[in-house]
Amino acid sequence: MISISQAQLIRGSKTLLNDTSLTVYPGHKVGLVGANGCGKSSLLALIQGKLSLDKGEFSIPSGWQLSSVAQETPALDISALEYVLDGDVEFRQLEKALHQAQVDDDGHKIADIHGKLDAIGGYSIRARAGTLLAGLGFNQDKQADPVKSFSGGWRMRLNLAQALLCRSDLLLLDEPTNHLDLDTTYWLESWIKSYQGTLILISHDRDFIDEIVDEVVHVEQQKLNYYKGNYTSFERVRAERMAQQQVAYERQQVERAHMQSFVDRFRYKASKAKQAQSRLKALDRMTELLPSHADSQFQMSFRPPEALPNPLIAMEQVKIGYGESPILNSVKLNLVPGARIGLLGRNGAGKSTLIKLLSGQLAPMSGSYQTNPGLNIGYFAQHQIEFLSLDDTPMQHLLRLSPDTKELELRNFLGGFGFNGDMALSPVRPFSGGEKARLVLALLVWQRPNLLLLDEPTNHLDLDMRHALTMALQTFEGAMVVVSHDRHLLRLTCDDYYLVDSGRVQPFAGDLDDYHKWMLEAAKLDNSSSSNNTSSVTLDKKERKRLEAELRTKLSPFKKQQTKLEKQQSKASERLAELEQQLADSNIYEDDNKATLTQVLAEQVKLTQTLEESEMEWLDIQEQIEQIESEVENA
Repeated sequence: MISISQAQLIRGSKTLLNDTSLTVYPGHKVGLVGANGCGKSSLLALIQGKLSLDKGEFSIPSGWQLSSVAQETPALDISALEYVLDGDVEFRQLEKALHQAQVDDDGHKIADIHGKLDAIGGYSIRARAGTLLAGLGFNQDKQADPVKSFSGGWRMRLNLAQALLCRSDLLLLDEPTNHLDLDTTYWLESWIKSYQGTLILISHDRDFIDEIVDEVVHVEQQKLNYYKGNYTSFERVRAERMAQQQVAYERQQVERAHMQSFVDRFRYKASKAKQAQSRLKALDRMTELLPSHADSQFQMSFRPPEALPNPLIAMEQVKIGYGESPILNSVKLNLVPGARIGLLGRNGAGKSTLIKLLSGQLAPMSGSYQTNPGLNIGYFAQHQIEFLSLDDTPMQHLLRLSPDTKELELRNFLGGFGFNGDMALSPVRPFSGGEKARLVLALLVWQRPNLLLLDEPTNHLDLDMRHALTMALQTFEGAMVVVSHDRHLLRLTCDDYYLVDSGRVQPFAGDLDDYHKWMLEAAKLDNSSSSNNTSSVTLDKKERKRLEAELRTKLSPFKKQQTKLEKQQSKASERLAELEQQLADSNIYEDDNKATLTQVLAEQVKLTQTLEESEMEWLDIQEQIEQIESEVENA
């Protein structure tokens, strides 16, 4: 078991842990939660031996094998599959030792290494690595691509596959879903559930934690606070404690009133009834959700759009793609104020392609696509973080959008996104990924969009900021289209789902649980189709082998004659080289050596003629070989 006793951990001038203890038993799955900067990742570093306690005691079983996700991926030329296999150091060492033993023809050593490979599952490791990569979105073609050809997010998936492939007693995962989509998140969730070792998981995806862990450790006020049960259970217990505090209660009432005002305004309007019912359901859940976030520093809310034209975007029979290659066909979709759409679909189906069309980054290939002149798009995607001016402050970014607004109003607004005090006036460059994502969200909110396009908006956001975003989206009055692997956010903010699959965009009649079932059924159909293809391929292989054998029989005499000619040509070339060397000697041209010169020149002419005739014969034979091969190919 892992034991931490009376621990103190200091990083720089900040005390992360102080006089706190924790025990993690073998086989348990523990979720590690807490605000950004509280020390979660430092605790994982302590367990890995990268940090030491300043006070107290820490122990871990000496024989345990640890596995964790590497944070860096070099730009290598090796394939994705080989890179993942490199993660199993013992397998690679045995593989190298076996090769050397075979070179040395050491039978005893070869037998010994084969036994060790069998013990660690070395004979099935390539199949397991391929399965892991497939689950994480790498098809067979991608598995053969070099590591350097992948983007940063895909390289992190390779590191995750490495960590999952290794045999381990303890698996440490720090935000494993950050670079995944919904489908791969479902797959990873299923894989971890079957993991037999001890797990310590840091994640800001509450549904993901909920499905996996049976214990929660909350890092708060320099203590490791233990809770039995999953994340929902932890949040309920903590909420009950915090609900006793008057300040938590008052803040809860403000948020409830904010949502209730929307319900009161729109519940009896037919066009808004569905959205109002959605808010009512959220209100029912707020008793449990809100108090546990009452101490959050984030107070996010969307300002009302300046205009809500109807429709915002109308499209009919639209074809979307890149160059001349369509990805989606016959898309029909009208976006009106109040529409709250979640896009579902497998990796590569075209969800981001549709978002790019809506954002104006792609033009439709054909069909009717009309946007309202009053359309004001707020587009959030992870790559937009790259367009922040790193040497400017959050305040400077906001001033560029609104130069006439008073500084106090801007500072108050930024404070709601966690940019308080000096942080609002500090350069963006050293900010974490989560802080930069918050700033992009803040800039988006300030511009009062009437159409929100959110492509994985929760990556790098902690639980408090995700909660703040979810609550703000509840009362957003414009239209929203979101792609996210965060099921909690989708469930609480979307009224309708659309499935992007097989080049189509269709309404999906069901919830996220239904989508998971659909995905599993689709995977079964794919596997069935793959099995049928495999049978066909097996038959094709037999036929191909027969044809290859027949071809070898036909070509055998021609190949033998070519080999004979090649040997003759080689001898002739070597002799010609010797004659040329003799002719390069000036002495051969003296009067006493005339007979030798005549003999050498005559032999040179004869060999040159023989070599040319041999080469012509070889070419004639090659033409006959190619003709036979062509006839067999077309048979």
